Amino acid sequence: MWGFANAPLYQESSEWEYMACPNQDGYRFGNHYHWNSYQQRSEEPDTTKKIVLGLGDSVLYGGVQTDQDSTSSYIFNRLRPDCQMLNISAGSWGPDNCAAYLKHYGMFGAKAMVLLVSSHDAHDIMDFQPVVGKHESYPNKQYWSAWAELMCRYVWPRTVGRWFASKGSDDPDAAVVKSIDGTDIMKGGKVFNPGFARLKEIADSCNIPFVVILHPDKKEVAASEYNEQGKEIIEWCEANDVPLVLELKEGIEMEMYRDGIHTNEQGQRFQAELMSKYIRI
Repeated sequence: MWGFANAPLYQESSEWEYMACPNQDGYRFGNHYHWNSYQQRSEEPDTTKKIVLGLGDSVLYGGVQTDQDSTSSYIFNRLRPDCQMLNISAGSWGPDNCAAYLKHYGMFGAKAMVLLVSSHDAHDIMDFQPVVGKHESYPNKQYWSAWAELMCRYVWPRTVGRWFASKGSDDPDAAVVKSIDGTDIMKGGKVFNPGFARLKEIADSCNIPFVVILHPDKKEVAASEYNEQGKEIIEWCEANDVPLVLELKEGIEMEMYRDGIHTNEQGQRFQAELMSKYIRI
């Protein structure tokens, strides 16, 4: 009933690290999820509509905490019934992941591209560290029963496993899920993410609009200012004449978050409205 033993599954990629497996449909924690044959959190591409490529990480992705109909891409489709946004995203993706995906699959006849990023994406560069089947957020197979997942993934790490972790145990079952608490999320790439330039090159080669939306974390909202990595993204967009939408200036509020960086349903609607406003096709 709660969707235990029914988690979305992932597969590795030698080109873009990882992504949700294609052709998945189910329910998890009361929310519907669906991925099409191209691993997009969307219906199959509709050639009767104007295709918009929605590119991003977990904020656009939504996760199982967001119902399919409540993701910003689905809300955008309702706001712009002549368009279809294809949700091309995954947790912890950067612009270079998105560019690698488009290099492989092509543009789907897109009329516009929008990249939803946060400040940490300035240096969130692919490193191909194995996570699929190793990190609990990227499973490649289901637990054998709902009770097994409930106990092994949720109850044990938050009870007995927490005690072992405090004793310095190296038992992998002692790992504790860490939540984002609003502190700075800084990625360690040494250079500016090359995916920004690659995506601009792709859009220019197709002669289609390319818009970047910069999403703040809650600490940036509290400060009314983007951090240093966010400012790097702003500087790059200005230097390269890429249209940039700053959510801080558009009025995003604390009530639109479900944790330190991810948006709730209200926040997803806010982002969809921004997309509809600034994507002019």
